[in-house]
Amino acid sequence: MQRRVERDQRAKRLNRVLVCAAAVPVMLVAAGCSSDSGSGDSTDKAAKAAGSASASPSPTVQAAAYDKLPEPCKAVSKKTLKDLVPKSKSGKEGKSDDISTRGSCSWDSLDNNGVKGSQFRWLNVSMLRFESDAARGPADKLAQEYYEKQVQEAQAAEGAKGVKSEPVAGTGDQATAVHYDLKKKEGTFKQQTIVARVENVVVTLDYNGAGLAGDKTPDEGDLLKDAKKAVKEAVDAVSTANGKGGGSADGAPSESSKPSKSPSKSPSEGASDGSSKGASASPSEKPASKS
Repeated sequence: MQRRVERDQRAKRLNRVLVCAAAVPVMLVAAGCSSDSGSGDSTDKAAKAAGSASASPSPTVQAAAYDKLPEPCKAVSKKTLKDLVPKSKSGKEGKSDDISTRGSCSWDSLDNNGVKGSQFRWLNVSMLRFESDAARGPADKLAQEYYEKQVQEAQAAEGAKGVKSEPVAGTGDQATAVHYDLKKKEGTFKQQTIVARVENVVVTLDYNGAGLAGDKTPDEGDLLKDAKKAVKEAVDAVSTANGKGGGSADGAPSESSKPSKSPSKSPSEGASDGSSKGASASPSEKPASKS
């Protein structure tokens, strides 16, 4: 009897061991499934976050209003050129690596009156067009910043005497005239620099004159009046080239002055800062035009 009881007890203990051993794999499997489920949730969340980030729109800026420039040597009418630089036969176009973003042209005139002396005139027109850029900002804002910089540089010209500045009405979106005297060995040069902005284009016009070899110094008021007329034509030429109003360089109404039926194209590349700077010239040292 006692042996039977002992055998029954041993059998019960064995059964309990087997039951526990069988339970261990089940627990491991359950734990494994629970772990896999958590990992999957994290992966899904990360994928959703990445997808959301990639779907976010990139910063955009308003497209530039103007996408081209006129031919610089045709930006001022022949009639006006005859008044400002009467002895000039043709303009000298400045070099440019991209004529759609920058251009310049200069003219010089020497009216020799023999023993009475001579009258010298020099005219330069430069244009710089800006593109909108997501990092730097809209084109018209970039143009305005450059416009202000050009005005400041004109006001701080080396050797300038009696610097005066004044706004110029009816020329582009904004325009400023800076005029002063420059003393040189040939005589006193009357310098007129007018900086104008129309949309995303900045036009800088330099015009100076001097009476040489004893001839009288030209009247500053007359030179400024002529310079204002010329810069207005150049600004109008920019608008006309883009089909947005203005007249032709020769003063006649242009067909393109009518409202454009389609908006101008949005260019893809930006213009870098830089254009020809205003400077007085003399027959012996004519400044090279920079574009």
